[in-house]
Amino acid sequence: MDIVAIMGSYRKGRTIDTLLDRAIAGAMAEQPDARVEKIILIDRRIDYCRNCMTCRKDDPSKGIATCAIQDDMQAIYPLLNQADAYIFATPINVGRETAVMKTFIERIAFVLSKPGKHPIEGCPQPRTTKKKKAVAIMSSGVVPPLFRLFCDDATPIIKDVCGSILNARLVGSLYAGAVEKRGVDFYAAKAYQLGRRLQTS
Repeated sequence: MDIVAIMGSYRKGRTIDTLLDRAIAGAMAEQPDARVEKIILIDRRIDYCRNCMTCRKDDPSKGIATCAIQDDMQAIYPLLNQADAYIFATPINVGRETAVMKTFIERIAFVLSKPGKHPIEGCPQPRTTKKKKAVAIMSSGVVPPLFRLFCDDATPIIKDVCGSILNARLVGSLYAGAVEKRGVDFYAAKAYQLGRRLQTS
């Protein structure tokens, strides 16, 4: 199994980075020969999407559409395309995924999807027919899980991205809330089990 893990935090070695590593360990516990590519978005040069529509207008039969921007995403697209599973990990900032994760999502949109017909004509549908899986990890320093509904708009976005762009089913998510009080270790075992779900679900 090829797994791509996307780390959308601005801080290495902190909550999201730590929980992502635990999820990776959980995935590899079930399949030690799994290949994992961990992409730390802040270490890559990822420019903003220009809405030039080059990708959207490209041949829909292509597995990866042409992107007009020449940056580090050119090396990331093939990794995403060949992956069997994904782990998305991002802090919740102002109720949403981080800006760097949002930029990443915008850049993959019509490079890995094509205009479809559902729910309305023109909405993205995956270019690949390969069925995949995904899990997502979110964290909040202050807001506890009890109030997740009111501050986590990131998980629904990532779920939609998985389905409409990557052809991946979101098989689980973890909201690590109130980390400033609870600490990251409180969620470590849950992140590990979440990673295992990529192999067992």
